[in-house]
Amino acid sequence: MSTALDRLRAMARERAMVSSAAAVIGWDQETYLPDKGHAWRAEQLGWLSERGHELGISAAWGDALAEAESAADSPALLAAMRRDFDRATKLPGELVAREAQASSLGKQAWVEARKKSDFASFMPHLETLLGIAREKAECWGYEAEAYDALLDTYERGATAANIATLFEALRPRLRDLAAAAVERSVARDAKLPGGPYPIAAQQAFNGKVAASLGFDFEGGRIDTTSHPFCTTLGPRDVRLTTRYDENDFTSSLFGVIHEAGHGLYEQGLPGTEFGLPSGEAASLGIHESQSRLWENHVGRSWPFWEKWLPVAAEHFPQLATVELADFMAAVHRAAFSFIRVEADEATYDLHILLRFGLERRLVAGELAVKDVPAAWNESFEDLFGMTPPDDAQGCLQDIHWSMGGLGYFPTYTLGNLNAAQLFAAATADESIAAGVAKAEYSPLLAWLRKNVHSKGAVMTPAEIVREATGKEPSPEAHLAHLARRYLA
Repeated sequence: MSTALDRLRAMARERAMVSSAAAVIGWDQETYLPDKGHAWRAEQLGWLSERGHELGISAAWGDALAEAESAADSPALLAAMRRDFDRATKLPGELVAREAQASSLGKQAWVEARKKSDFASFMPHLETLLGIAREKAECWGYEAEAYDALLDTYERGATAANIATLFEALRPRLRDLAAAAVERSVARDAKLPGGPYPIAAQQAFNGKVAASLGFDFEGGRIDTTSHPFCTTLGPRDVRLTTRYDENDFTSSLFGVIHEAGHGLYEQGLPGTEFGLPSGEAASLGIHESQSRLWENHVGRSWPFWEKWLPVAAEHFPQLATVELADFMAAVHRAAFSFIRVEADEATYDLHILLRFGLERRLVAGELAVKDVPAAWNESFEDLFGMTPPDDAQGCLQDIHWSMGGLGYFPTYTLGNLNAAQLFAAATADESIAAGVAKAEYSPLLAWLRKNVHSKGAVMTPAEIVREATGKEPSPEAHLAHLARRYLA
């Protein structure tokens, strides 16, 4: 006779079938769906989201969960499942479906609005998605502010007040460090040779690099989209995307390394636990730690390019005469820029501080949607000393609000902090440090598999970092890393 936990696992697998089917058509929407297919796709996603939600809040699920809890079997897993169940049961199925449809239509509206730099055309969609986010927050409940309920979706245990305290402490240190890094880069004036860097050559090179890091192409692939992302369509089906610039091969390359970091995490989660907390990522802050670790601590390092610059020159002949020191000066070039996803490490976190402040005000009703462009430009001027020339390079550049991702942005900086702390702990092991020095990364990946990936979402993000590094989560490793790279 099956136990209650066995029944839970079976129901979780059934729900995972529905959610992974939604992920497949969501991936298709971002890559290959023809323009006239978006309206029906929104209805499909809404229907599937509601069906998956109904499965996860069913009486049978609740009964099996309660019975398993009484048997005291796998208490950590069941505690995570209880949390997810209690949150899910507070959301009406109609609201879940409405959000899926609104986000599907919102993403398409954002793509068109960004092309035309036309915030007004996207504004009704943002109004709708903001309203839905507030509804969800009220359903979940919160102690201090609605933003806390949204943030907890992405980073368990985090609060807006704690994030604000952290960011306010980081703000002056990051601004000073960024200004000094930019000043040094201006003096060096390092640049890579101009294009063209043919897209086919970029695709070939990017694939070699991703495979060398450990990304399994028998369980994944790379496609093209307007906003790079990684998505998991099944326990061994992980899709990466990037976008290409024929004048700069590093734009797609670092995008691929970043998304491959996400993909390595997904490929390292226990496949037999797919659909359960034990087979899911712990949080977006932990997820982002993996992408930023591989992109920045590995992909922008000297040992990496000692190995890969000659290979890059085989694909892009204009690099053949470039000295490694000059190449690295260009890779480590710091500059204040309008676009977050193209920002260097020294200035990147300032973009996140800006977005956190704006969306917290939006959720609280202190900032009207119609005033977002002006508020964005004002905040950008304060942090960066310049004003975006248009909305495409300002408030329309990110996809997150169009998919209802309010509360998402702080996890990027949390990811940077976690990445530095995890990398420092891993490379304290001499064998891992020796591998990194030779651009051989299987020991590093094995350490991450053991200390991060295998944990799933049963532990909290803070517990994972604390257990892996022996220290409480802290910004100090990240700040020290930036100072070594940009100011030493």
